[in-house]
Amino acid sequence: MIPYFRVVQQYELLGVFWLGKFVGLKDAGLRFFIWPFHRTHTIDLREEVINIPRQTNITSDNAPIDIDFLVYMRVMADEAHKSVLEVVNYRRAVIGIATTTLRAVIGEMPLDDVLSQRERVNEELRIKLDEVTVRWGIKVTQVEIREVEPPREIQEAMNRQMSAERVRRAAVTEAEGTKQAAITVAEGDKQSAILQAEGQRQAEILSAEGDQQAAILRAEGYSTALNTIYGVAQNVDSNTMSLQYFDTLQKLGEGAATKYIFPMEFTKMLDPFIKGVAATQSEDSS
Repeated sequence: MIPYFRVVQQYELLGVFWLGKFVGLKDAGLRFFIWPFHRTHTIDLREEVINIPRQTNITSDNAPIDIDFLVYMRVMADEAHKSVLEVVNYRRAVIGIATTTLRAVIGEMPLDDVLSQRERVNEELRIKLDEVTVRWGIKVTQVEIREVEPPREIQEAMNRQMSAERVRRAAVTEAEGTKQAAITVAEGDKQSAILQAEGQRQAEILSAEGDQQAAILRAEGYSTALNTIYGVAQNVDSNTMSLQYFDTLQKLGEGAATKYIFPMEFTKMLDPFIKGVAATQSEDSS
């Protein structure tokens, strides 16, 4: 019998066998064993990543596509003995089950979904893998598709589709811009017409108010003039009026006309003058 010691690290568990029988797990620290009765197996509890090699898968619409991805996993501390007792090499086992699971998941999806819904594919792969690896004491924490490569002809078709989509979006954007520009111009014309109409209305109102004020002022001026004339006329005697009539007759006689028509009221206007002349002659005779 040979005694020996093993140092178990903080991130490790040590599976211990006594004469081939599993007797438990040892955690971190210095451990004492006796050879050849004891046999040990180190279990790493840290999360590790496994690269799943690229493989060709067939989608539900019969399109071949090459995919490789990464699997993140760790041994569960409370189930660590299963990784020793239930499987020979759990890393190789995970790679094998991941390959077949990927084919099953991709076979249920069309190509467009595989290319556009990577998060969905990642989650479905993680769930399906975890359902299998749990019996080995393994927890799959994350699955990440690293690269998806469709065949060349599919890539060319996708490029043409993307180009057509970009042209369509550009046309839609241009049409939308033209529409918005037309709306803006029309709105500007509308506002301009409204402002012009409002300005014209205000101008007409101001013009009408000005005409009204001018008419009022003219009427007031005319009324004032008539009052003035009336006041002056109250102090004018009949002789003054007769002289004014004769002055008017004199101006008429200076014209080229040979006939004059006088209304009957005209002779009545001369009555005061005729009576005045007759009175003067009577005084001279006496």
